[in-house]
Amino acid sequence: MQRSELQNYLSDLLQIDRIRDFCPNGLQIEGREQVKTIVTGVTASQALVDQAIALKADAILVHHGYFWKNEPAVITGMKKRRIQALLKADINLFGYHLPLDVHPEFGNNAQLAKLFGWPQPQALLSAEPEGVVMGCRLPAPMNSVELGEHLESCLQRTLTVRIDNDTPIHNVAWCTGGGQGYIDQAAAAGFDAFISGEISEQTTHSAQEQGVAYFAAGHHATERYGIKALGEHLANRFDLQHHFIDIDNPA
Repeated sequence: MQRSELQNYLSDLLQIDRIRDFCPNGLQIEGREQVKTIVTGVTASQALVDQAIALKADAILVHHGYFWKNEPAVITGMKKRRIQALLKADINLFGYHLPLDVHPEFGNNAQLAKLFGWPQPQALLSAEPEGVVMGCRLPAPMNSVELGEHLESCLQRTLTVRIDNDTPIHNVAWCTGGGQGYIDQAAAAGFDAFISGEISEQTTHSAQEQGVAYFAAGHHATERYGIKALGEHLANRFDLQHHFIDIDNPA
């Protein structure tokens, strides 16, 4: 397919124009016009770029791309080496941050619910953009130890932090990646537990003082599933070759 066709399809699918973000969403580095093989991954690191080059990919799709607000504008050092490699190989780089987090089907939050086996997740309407925090009622109540073990089993990763409480957990809210700041909104909405990728110093106090069980499950670990699902969708719809590459990251 043509690069422009892929770009337009993803822009419409992920509704990138309706979301204010910290980076440009869409085509970030222009490569060849014809796209037959795509690579997906969480972050456009040098390791991901190198593997995409080895696979002779025409395009890379990531959740964490380049050109973030407040980062240095100059293209030197690490940034120069990454971009130089992409340009030399004539590979397109597409990045989708918040639009991928919030998408109701392929989004990181929606895909995490699917991984955990939690039906009918709903967006927490007090959190913007819509879908950046999702929640649901559990099929059966759990205590915090049981819920933590379930998360670890599904993610195949040890939790970074688990903050227990003594009451049964009937409903849970979550925000993948660096979403720990939403814990207060989740508590105000009456959720018994909250999951994010990262934890901050103040998150511990918020959880303990509001009686919310809290789980930090890893930024990378919670955001592997949206970009992978998006790549699989594109491969099926447009008959593209797709490779999801999981570059391990303990954070």
